[in-house]
Amino acid sequence: MTDRIKLTYRWNDGKHLTLGEKSLIMGILNVTEDSFSDGGRWNTLDKALRHALAMAEEGADIIDIGAESSRPGFVPISAEEEMERLLPFVRHIVPELSVPVSVDTFKARTADEAIAAGAHIINDIWGLQYAEEPGEMAAVAARHEVPVIVMHNRTDTNYVGDILDSIENFFRKSIGQALTAGVKQDRLVLDPGIGFGKTTEQNLYVMRHLARLKNIDGKAYPMLLGISRKSFIGNTLDLPVDERLEGTIAATVVGQLAGVEIHRVHDVKEVCRAVRLVDAIYGRPF
Repeated sequence: MTDRIKLTYRWNDGKHLTLGEKSLIMGILNVTEDSFSDGGRWNTLDKALRHALAMAEEGADIIDIGAESSRPGFVPISAEEEMERLLPFVRHIVPELSVPVSVDTFKARTADEAIAAGAHIINDIWGLQYAEEPGEMAAVAARHEVPVIVMHNRTDTNYVGDILDSIENFFRKSIGQALTAGVKQDRLVLDPGIGFGKTTEQNLYVMRHLARLKNIDGKAYPMLLGISRKSFIGNTLDLPVDERLEGTIAATVVGQLAGVEIHRVHDVKEVCRAVRLVDAIYGRPF
Protein backbone atom coordinates (compact mmCIF):
# COMPACT_ATOMS: atom_id res chain seq x y z
CA MET A 1 0.00 0.00 0.00
CA THR A 2 1.52 3.32 -1.10
CA ASP A 3 2.03 5.85 1.70
CA ARG A 4 -0.35 8.76 1.84
CA ILE A 5 0.44 12.42 2.43
CA LYS A 6 -0.15 13.54 6.01
CA LEU A 7 -1.27 17.11 6.60
CA THR A 8 -4.11 19.08 8.18
CA TYR A 9 -6.16 21.94 6.74
CA ARG A 10 -7.82 24.35 9.18
CA TRP A 11 -10.35 27.10 8.51
CA ASN A 12 -11.45 30.15 10.45
CA ASP A 13 -14.88 28.69 11.19
CA GLY A 14 -13.27 25.93 13.25
CA LYS A 15 -13.60 23.16 10.70
CA HIS A 16 -10.57 21.08 9.83
CA LEU A 17 -9.57 18.18 7.61
CA THR A 18 -6.68 15.79 8.22
CA LEU A 19 -5.25 13.86 5.30
CA GLY A 20 -3.31 10.63 5.66
CA GLU A 21 -4.77 9.22 8.87
CA LYS A 22 -7.61 7.47 7.07
CA SER A 23 -9.14 7.32 3.61
CA LEU A 24 -11.31 10.40 3.25
CA ILE A 25 -14.68 10.39 1.52
CA MET A 26 -16.01 13.34 -0.46
CA GLY A 27 -19.77 13.09 -0.90
CA ILE A 28 -21.15 14.43 -4.19
CA LEU A 29 -24.02 16.90 -4.00
CA ASN A 30 -25.20 17.91 -7.47
CA VAL A 31 -27.75 20.72 -7.39
CA THR A 32 -28.17 20.64 -11.17
CA GLU A 33 -31.01 19.43 -13.34
CA ASP A 34 -28.77 17.58 -15.79
CA SER A 35 -26.06 15.72 -13.88
CA PHE A 36 -25.31 12.36 -15.55
CA SER A 37 -26.20 10.33 -12.45
CA ASP A 38 -28.51 12.22 -10.10
CA GLY A 39 -29.59 15.37 -11.90
CA GLY A 40 -32.63 17.03 -10.36
CA ARG A 41 -32.72 14.94 -7.17
CA TRP A 42 -31.23 17.54 -4.82
CA ASN A 43 -32.08 20.83 -6.52
CA THR A 44 -34.03 22.47 -3.68
CA LEU A 45 -32.41 23.91 -0.57
CA ASP A 46 -34.15 21.55 1.84
CA LYS A 47 -33.54 18.42 -0.25
CA ALA A 48 -29.90 19.34 -0.70
CA LEU A 49 -29.39 20.01 3.00
CA ARG A 50 -31.02 16.73 4.00
CA HIS A 51 -28.82 14.83 1.56
CA ALA A 52 -25.67 16.64 2.70
CA LEU A 53 -26.45 15.87 6.34
CA ALA A 54 -27.20 12.25 5.47
CA MET A 55 -23.90 11.85 3.64
CA ALA A 56 -22.02 13.36 6.59
CA GLU A 57 -23.80 10.95 8.91
CA GLU A 58 -22.83 8.06 6.63
CA GLY A 59 -19.17 9.00 6.85
CA ALA A 60 -18.46 11.77 4.33
CA ASP A 61 -15.53 13.94 5.40
CA ILE A 62 -16.22 16.61 2.75
CA ILE A 63 -19.35 17.61 0.84
CA ASP A 64 -18.72 18.70 -2.76
CA ILE A 65 -21.42 21.00 -4.16
CA GLY A 66 -21.72 21.48 -7.91
CA ALA A 67 -24.16 23.64 -9.84
CA GLU A 68 -23.02 22.92 -13.40
CA SER A 69 -22.99 19.47 -14.94
CA SER A 70 -19.69 18.21 -16.38
CA ARG A 71 -21.17 15.10 -17.98
CA PRO A 72 -20.25 14.37 -21.62
CA GLY A 73 -22.10 16.76 -23.90
CA PHE A 74 -23.04 19.19 -21.11
CA VAL A 75 -24.11 22.72 -22.03
CA PRO A 76 -21.89 25.33 -20.34
CA ILE A 77 -23.54 28.10 -18.35
CA SER A 78 -22.30 31.58 -17.50
CA ALA A 79 -20.63 32.44 -14.21
CA GLU A 80 -23.66 34.56 -13.36
CA GLU A 81 -26.06 31.66 -13.82
CA GLU A 82 -23.76 29.30 -11.97
CA MET A 83 -23.49 31.66 -9.00
CA GLU A 84 -27.25 32.20 -8.98
CA ARG A 85 -27.69 28.44 -8.68
CA LEU A 86 -24.80 27.64 -6.36
CA LEU A 87 -24.50 30.40 -3.76
CA PRO A 88 -27.90 29.89 -2.08
CA PHE A 89 -26.98 26.25 -1.49
CA VAL A 90 -23.57 27.15 -0.09
CA ARG A 91 -25.07 29.70 2.29
CA HIS A 92 -27.84 27.30 3.35
CA ILE A 93 -25.73 24.19 3.82
CA VAL A 94 -22.31 25.25 5.14
CA PRO A 95 -23.49 26.49 8.57
CA GLU A 96 -25.42 23.26 9.17
CA LEU A 97 -22.54 20.87 8.51
CA SER A 98 -19.72 19.76 10.79
CA VAL A 99 -17.53 18.91 7.78
CA PRO A 100 -15.94 21.23 5.20
CA VAL A 101 -17.56 21.99 1.86
CA SER A 102 -15.87 22.12 -1.51
CA VAL A 103 -17.29 23.81 -4.58
CA ASP A 104 -17.09 22.08 -7.95
CA THR A 105 -16.43 24.90 -10.41
CA PHE A 106 -13.85 25.93 -12.99
CA LYS A 107 -14.91 29.58 -13.04
CA ALA A 108 -12.84 31.91 -10.89
CA ARG A 109 -15.67 34.34 -10.10
CA THR A 110 -17.88 31.52 -8.91
CA ALA A 111 -15.13 30.11 -6.73
CA ASP A 112 -14.35 33.54 -5.30
CA GLU A 113 -17.96 34.18 -4.32
CA ALA A 114 -18.48 30.64 -2.99
CA ILE A 115 -15.42 30.81 -0.73
CA ALA A 116 -16.55 34.24 0.49
CA ALA A 117 -19.95 32.66 1.24
CA GLY A 118 -18.34 30.04 3.48
CA ALA A 119 -17.06 27.19 1.30
CA HIS A 120 -13.67 25.76 2.21
CA ILE A 121 -12.13 24.08 -0.86
CA ILE A 122 -12.05 24.73 -4.62
CA ASN A 123 -12.54 21.68 -6.86
CA ASP A 124 -11.47 22.75 -10.36
CA ILE A 125 -12.07 20.27 -13.21
CA TRP A 126 -9.76 22.32 -15.44
CA GLY A 127 -6.86 22.29 -13.00
CA LEU A 128 -6.36 26.09 -12.92
CA GLN A 129 -6.09 26.06 -16.73
CA TYR A 130 -9.54 27.09 -17.93
CA ALA A 131 -8.64 28.70 -21.24
CA GLU A 132 -11.01 31.67 -20.94
CA GLU A 133 -9.64 32.73 -17.54
CA PRO A 134 -5.84 32.27 -17.60
CA GLY A 135 -4.36 32.60 -14.12
CA GLU A 136 -7.59 33.72 -12.47
CA MET A 137 -8.47 30.59 -10.48
CA ALA A 138 -4.95 30.33 -9.06
CA ALA A 139 -5.22 33.95 -7.93
CA VAL A 140 -8.52 33.22 -6.17
CA ALA A 141 -7.07 30.19 -4.39
CA ALA A 142 -4.05 32.21 -3.29
CA ARG A 143 -6.10 35.17 -2.09
CA HIS A 144 -8.38 33.00 0.05
CA GLU A 145 -5.56 30.63 1.12
CA VAL A 146 -7.75 27.57 0.56
CA PRO A 147 -6.90 24.10 -0.74
CA VAL A 148 -7.55 23.61 -4.45
CA ILE A 149 -8.10 20.32 -6.25
CA VAL A 150 -6.28 20.38 -9.57
CA MET A 151 -7.86 17.95 -12.04
CA HIS A 152 -6.32 16.85 -15.32
CA ASN A 153 -8.57 17.54 -18.28
CA ARG A 154 -8.52 18.09 -22.03
CA THR A 155 -10.99 18.36 -24.90
CA ASP A 156 -9.86 15.28 -26.84
CA THR A 157 -8.32 11.83 -26.32
CA ASN A 158 -5.56 12.06 -28.94
CA TYR A 159 -2.44 11.82 -26.81
CA VAL A 160 1.03 11.75 -28.36
CA GLY A 161 3.18 9.22 -26.51
CA ASP A 162 2.41 7.96 -23.01
CA ILE A 163 -0.72 9.49 -21.50
CA LEU A 164 1.00 9.55 -18.10
CA ASP A 165 3.67 11.89 -19.46
CA SER A 166 0.93 14.20 -20.72
CA ILE A 167 -0.84 14.20 -17.35
CA GLU A 168 2.41 14.92 -15.53
CA ASN A 169 3.13 17.84 -17.86
CA PHE A 170 -0.37 19.19 -17.26
CA PHE A 171 0.21 19.00 -13.50
CA ARG A 172 3.59 20.72 -13.85
CA LYS A 173 1.90 23.64 -15.60
CA SER A 174 -0.88 23.82 -12.98
CA ILE A 175 1.58 23.64 -10.11
CA GLY A 176 3.73 26.34 -11.69
CA GLN A 177 0.73 28.65 -12.11
CA ALA A 178 -0.37 28.01 -8.53
CA LEU A 179 3.03 28.69 -7.00
CA THR A 180 3.50 31.82 -9.11
CA ALA A 181 0.14 33.11 -7.88
CA GLY A 182 1.11 32.46 -4.27
CA VAL A 183 -0.73 29.21 -3.55
CA LYS A 184 1.20 27.20 -0.97
CA GLN A 185 2.40 23.86 -2.28
CA ASP A 186 0.73 21.90 0.51
CA ARG A 187 -2.66 23.29 -0.53
CA LEU A 188 -2.58 21.54 -3.91
CA VAL A 189 -4.42 18.24 -4.36
CA LEU A 190 -4.00 16.41 -7.68
CA ASP A 191 -6.80 14.58 -9.49
CA PRO A 192 -5.97 12.40 -12.54
CA GLY A 193 -9.32 13.24 -14.13
CA ILE A 194 -10.70 9.77 -14.71
CA GLY A 195 -13.51 10.08 -17.25
CA PHE A 196 -12.33 13.42 -18.65
CA GLY A 197 -10.50 13.52 -21.97
CA LYS A 198 -9.79 9.79 -21.85
CA THR A 199 -11.14 6.67 -23.50
CA THR A 200 -12.16 3.64 -21.46
CA GLU A 201 -8.81 1.99 -22.20
CA GLN A 202 -6.93 5.14 -21.24
CA ASN A 203 -8.87 5.41 -17.98
CA LEU A 204 -8.00 1.82 -17.10
CA TYR A 205 -4.35 2.45 -17.91
CA VAL A 206 -4.23 5.57 -15.73
CA MET A 207 -5.92 3.67 -12.90
CA ARG A 208 -3.11 1.09 -13.04
CA HIS A 209 -0.49 3.82 -12.61
CA LEU A 210 -2.04 6.19 -10.07
CA ALA A 211 0.90 5.93 -7.66
CA ARG A 212 3.24 7.41 -10.28
CA LEU A 213 1.04 10.51 -10.62
CA LYS A 214 1.24 11.33 -6.91
CA ASN A 215 4.86 12.43 -7.34
CA ILE A 216 5.73 15.32 -9.64
CA ASP A 217 9.42 16.18 -10.02
CA GLY A 218 10.32 14.62 -6.69
CA LYS A 219 7.52 16.28 -4.73
CA ALA A 220 4.69 14.12 -3.38
CA TYR A 221 1.17 15.53 -3.55
CA PRO A 222 -2.11 14.32 -2.07
CA MET A 223 -4.51 12.87 -4.62
CA LEU A 224 -8.27 12.91 -5.08
CA LEU A 225 -9.88 10.20 -7.18
CA GLY A 226 -13.32 10.66 -8.74
CA ILE A 227 -14.47 7.42 -10.35
CA SER A 228 -17.98 7.11 -8.95
CA ARG A 229 -20.39 5.51 -11.47
CA LYS A 230 -18.16 6.64 -14.35
CA SER A 231 -18.64 5.38 -17.90
CA PHE A 232 -15.37 3.42 -17.92
CA ILE A 233 -16.95 1.19 -15.27
CA GLY A 234 -20.14 0.86 -17.28
CA ASN A 235 -18.29 0.20 -20.52
CA THR A 236 -16.02 -2.41 -18.94
CA LEU A 237 -18.81 -4.26 -17.14
CA ASP A 238 -21.61 -3.43 -19.63
CA LEU A 239 -23.74 -1.84 -16.92
CA PRO A 240 -26.04 1.20 -16.78
CA VAL A 241 -25.22 4.08 -14.46
CA ASP A 242 -27.49 2.84 -11.65
CA GLU A 243 -25.75 -0.55 -11.47
CA ARG A 244 -22.14 0.55 -11.04
CA LEU A 245 -21.78 0.42 -7.26
CA GLU A 246 -19.62 -2.72 -7.18
CA GLY A 247 -17.37 -1.33 -9.90
CA THR A 248 -17.12 1.97 -8.05
CA ILE A 249 -16.05 0.19 -4.87
CA ALA A 250 -13.49 -1.95 -6.72
CA ALA A 251 -11.94 1.07 -8.45
CA THR A 252 -11.96 3.02 -5.18
CA VAL A 253 -9.98 0.28 -3.45
CA VAL A 254 -7.49 0.24 -6.34
CA GLY A 255 -6.98 3.94 -5.75
CA GLN A 256 -6.79 3.45 -2.01
CA LEU A 257 -3.96 0.93 -2.39
CA ALA A 258 -2.17 3.37 -4.71
CA GLY A 259 -2.14 5.96 -1.93
CA VAL A 260 -5.16 8.12 -2.84
CA GLU A 261 -6.15 10.30 0.11
CA ILE A 262 -9.64 11.47 -0.97
CA HIS A 263 -12.35 9.52 -2.81
CA ARG A 264 -15.19 11.48 -4.46
CA VAL A 265 -18.33 9.31 -4.56
CA HIS A 266 -22.11 9.29 -4.74
CA ASP A 267 -22.68 6.18 -2.59
CA VAL A 268 -21.07 7.35 0.63
CA LYS A 269 -22.25 4.65 3.05
CA GLU A 270 -21.24 1.70 0.89
CA VAL A 271 -17.88 3.08 -0.21
CA CYS A 272 -17.06 4.29 3.30
CA ARG A 273 -17.55 0.77 4.67
CA ALA A 274 -15.26 -0.66 1.99
CA VAL A 275 -12.41 1.79 2.56
CA ARG A 276 -12.63 1.43 6.33
CA LEU A 277 -12.14 -2.31 6.00
CA VAL A 278 -9.13 -1.84 3.71
CA ASP A 279 -7.68 0.73 6.11
CA ALA A 280 -8.12 -1.76 8.94
CA ILE A 281 -6.49 -4.62 7.01
CA TYR A 282 -3.47 -2.45 6.23
CA GLY A 283 -3.23 -1.02 9.72
CA ARG A 284 -4.59 2.44 9.05
CA PRO A 285 -6.59 4.08 11.85
CA PHE A 286 -10.21 4.74 11.03
